[in-house]
Amino acid sequence: MIKEDTHSTNGNNTAASGLEKARLSLAISAGKLAGASGRLLRIGGGTSLPGLIARRIDPDVLKSVVGASKAKKIVITGSNGKTTTARMTSAMAENNGNRVSHNRAGSNMLQGVTSVAVNFADIFGRLKSDVLLFEIDEGTMPLAMPEISPDVVVITNIFRDQLDRYGELYSVARALDKTLENLPESATILLNGNDPQVANFGQKAKAKRLFFGLETTEVGTPVPEQSADIIRCIHCQEDLQYKVAYMSHLGLYSCPNCGYTLPPLDIAATSIKLAPDGQGPTHVELRTPQGNMTLEIALPGLHNVYNAAAAIGASLAAGFEKEKLPAALVNIKPAFGRLEKIQAGDQTIYLSFVKNPTSFNLILRLIAQHPGKKHILLAASHTIVDGEDFSWLWDIEIEEVAQDITDVVCSGNKPEELAMRLKYAEIPVDKISQNAHLESALDAALKNAGPGGTLYILSSYTPTNELRRIMQKRGWVKHTWQE
Repeated sequence: MIKEDTHSTNGNNTAASGLEKARLSLAISAGKLAGASGRLLRIGGGTSLPGLIARRIDPDVLKSVVGASKAKKIVITGSNGKTTTARMTSAMAENNGNRVSHNRAGSNMLQGVTSVAVNFADIFGRLKSDVLLFEIDEGTMPLAMPEISPDVVVITNIFRDQLDRYGELYSVARALDKTLENLPESATILLNGNDPQVANFGQKAKAKRLFFGLETTEVGTPVPEQSADIIRCIHCQEDLQYKVAYMSHLGLYSCPNCGYTLPPLDIAATSIKLAPDGQGPTHVELRTPQGNMTLEIALPGLHNVYNAAAAIGASLAAGFEKEKLPAALVNIKPAFGRLEKIQAGDQTIYLSFVKNPTSFNLILRLIAQHPGKKHILLAASHTIVDGEDFSWLWDIEIEEVAQDITDVVCSGNKPEELAMRLKYAEIPVDKISQNAHLESALDAALKNAGPGGTLYILSSYTPTNELRRIMQKRGWVKHTWQE
């Protein structure tokens, strides 16, 4: 009989454990140094570089740090509304006295998610957080979910977005749905019940499913807008029927053929009073499993009612006190580029990040409610980050506000494509100008607006960031990571 050398085995295990700890400490230290250097050199805010560097040294850094923490872990994903929903959830967590670690600047790819662990942990990987809050790009979910093992997952919606990167809508939906299957019974999945596709998620999941959404006919339209993505039943392909459509394909739907319909909503906005000037606040009556709530949301628009309902649902699922949640919404500020109001001397700028037909149409309808004629700067880029396919511009409903537009400056790396879309909306050619250089385009648009005037900027991801950097240098805004 051969006796196992237990001393040797234990020694090897101890050495391996020591190497893993050393690698983790080195990864976190290097990530922190990279972030600090980026801020010092003004080349970034340390929102994604720390995670990128740390993962090169220790690919398991996120899993190690998050796995060792006893904090509540909340993940928020979907096409639209992630950043605002996460900020609302963060405010609610803080109102409950929790210490929150959160990728607040919206860096939601894997390196940005990892940066939460790197930036908030000490060099030994220890977190003092009570809540870990992750906004995650829907395409990144299959990579991030196994490393986080969240307690709560929120899926806001699925819209057509960057099809050249993600593939068609249904492939995104299938990949997202698959990420839910391995969640434990103790986890909670919060789904938008008004989205016919999202409401069907989690059929094979062991985790508890809850549904949020709107449940009123006070707002909305009889049929979905022409750019809606899901107009047929996901089970039998029959045209869906709507009692009311709220935005894109979100609404009170049912299939006349197979009977598929929206599920009973656990968190439901039963009454909504929108501000007539499109600038808020919005008054909402909300039904929850813990009783009814009255909300006053500082941010305008139906999309922010969805964001607030999702944030309330996530907060209740995480165990936050219901009574302390509404106050977080009273003074909530728009996230950067989300119809962000910026003072530029005596002029006012509204900066809006628009990335798909749904977000673009929402902003158009909101600014249409603002008084007066509109001076607009339209900027888009077809980079890999923004999405190289510009075809979605033909699904924006700019015709609805064409009569209110005084002038438009088109910028980005394809201003001629934007100008062509405006011409087809029958905006007179003499009201349209093109300027590929963003800073001079901004100056030209502000000149059009005149002293004391208002400028509306609608731009895709890269131009939004570049314009904010220009405005930051001029002292009009802070860095995104300082807000």
